[in-house]
Amino acid sequence: MEKIKSLVSENGVVIFTKSTCCLCYAVKILFQELGVSPVVHEIDQDPHGRDMEKALLKQGCNSPPVPAVYICGKLVGSTNEVMSLHLSGSLIPLLKPFQSLS
Repeated sequence: MEKIKSLVSENGVVIFTKSTCCLCYAVKILFQELGVSPVVHEIDQDPHGRDMEKALLKQGCNSPPVPAVYICGKLVGSTNEVMSLHLSGSLIPLLKPFQSLS
């Protein structure tokens, strides 16, 4: 879907979420604690959310397709992939360009 492509290409870090998803909340908090302010798009608040959900599934997101994390235009994955990257020490280098200096 064009909206997904547009958001991902125009922003360094994008997380597609649902407002009621606890795993989405955990990923958002992780990024916040790492000093990164991603663009968060809550698909359940979007009138085209169902279409976006289908598009995320087609792009390789698991079921459920949220949270779906994109860094530098590339799909990183969902909670498991993000947490695995973080635990292995590989997430912070990916996020370095997007961390605030405070």
